[in-house]
Amino acid sequence: MVAISTLAVAFVATTIAVAAGAFASLDQQVAEAMHSIWQEPLHVLFQAIAELGGLELTTILMLALAIFLLRGGFRSDVLAVAAFVAAEALELLYKYNLHHPAPPRALSHTDGPSLSTLTPGAGVGNSFPSGHMMRAVIVYGLLAFVIRRLAPWPLARALAIPVAIVVIVLVAFDRLYLDVHWESDVIGGLLLGAIALLAGTVWLDRPIRADN
Repeated sequence: MVAISTLAVAFVATTIAVAAGAFASLDQQVAEAMHSIWQEPLHVLFQAIAELGGLELTTILMLALAIFLLRGGFRSDVLAVAAFVAAEALELLYKYNLHHPAPPRALSHTDGPSLSTLTPGAGVGNSFPSGHMMRAVIVYGLLAFVIRRLAPWPLARALAIPVAIVVIVLVAFDRLYLDVHWESDVIGGLLLGAIALLAGTVWLDRPIRADN
């Protein structure tokens, strides 16, 4: 709970800094640096990486996790998936209310295809926080937590957290490499995702009565 509170303070502070334009110079510098190392042959690869944090895949993975927990007899644990839903709602709330335009077309490249472009918040033009980043942290973090606890294979348990970290780092770099988000957006998505992830794991790790 201390960690959640600390991350919440950090997220609010980041939001205030973004709204005040404190990240503007650094955002521009990072975007221009990423634009300078752009390689067209890698475009399709990074569009594919973007799908790891896309609304479609992450939603499917969360539904799969919920079904797995239900079928395993962990019915109350399915509520951990609510952290994903709540974070999505907060992302849309921020996209609607915090004026923070995405990188200009002169810098950005075509993102991976996603139904998220059809969501109500897609047309508002604001980009804080990064939804891909937020979803990657929550989904792959929760999956790693459950695999570490329940997988019958030692190798799967050993690789769960390292693989989740690699995926999250890849999605973070992807957002910057495609220049579809400022680095402040990625930081915001990381913080919001971490809050939801911790909330979900706190629920999964709660004390259980012996007769439950």
